[in-house]
Amino acid sequence: MIDLYYWTTPNGHKITIALEELGLAYRIRPVNIGKGEQFDPAFLRISPNNRIPAIVDDAPADGKGPLSIFESGAILTYLAEKTGRLLPSDARGKFEVLQWLFWQVGGLGPMAGQNHHFAQYAPEPIPYAIDRYVKETARLYRVMDTRLADRPYLAGDYSIADIASYPWVAPHEKQRMNLDDFPNLKRWFATIAKRPSVERAYAVAREIQGRPLDPEAKEILFGHGADAQKR
Repeated sequence: MIDLYYWTTPNGHKITIALEELGLAYRIRPVNIGKGEQFDPAFLRISPNNRIPAIVDDAPADGKGPLSIFESGAILTYLAEKTGRLLPSDARGKFEVLQWLFWQVGGLGPMAGQNHHFAQYAPEPIPYAIDRYVKETARLYRVMDTRLADRPYLAGDYSIADIASYPWVAPHEKQRMNLDDFPNLKRWFATIAKRPSVERAYAVAREIQGRPLDPEAKEILFGHGADAQKR
């Protein structure tokens, strides 16, 4: 059994999609980030960066007791290697996937995340910031669209690279993106949306969806610096 420390964010969705796709038994451990549960000392022992997702696998291959992993890219890689699926074993195929996985965790996620923040959550509009991150999101969408012009998925067969990227394209309207401008990406998105594992993962999210972000929740999410873990 894998314990998944989760909330209903794009990074959280990555892991539920992967677990459902791989058919691994898992148990949701909700971490309500709007209530500050990510700062609980017990959670910080698993995820010292006070971010979801994180997992604890009670039956790792080495047999040395429970193994905890934080950071979504690391978790996806671990799950793929644990099952021998969604990540090729040969070096060329493996790094074809990993470079697109790292592209997502280092580019698409952070830039789209800033897009969300300044367009949706900032207390007052900052036109320069909104324009900066909307344009960068559009650039990254174009990178994906170009990549997908002659292939069905980002790195050959369906892989953890696609699983990582899909939840960050799902809120494209909030990012001020129109998928009609990116036809190859639109086709990829529609194909993945129909996968039963994706449908099940988003059903999980709907079951535990939290309250909208009120001012108190926003302060908890966005109002902490170096003192965050002193709560």
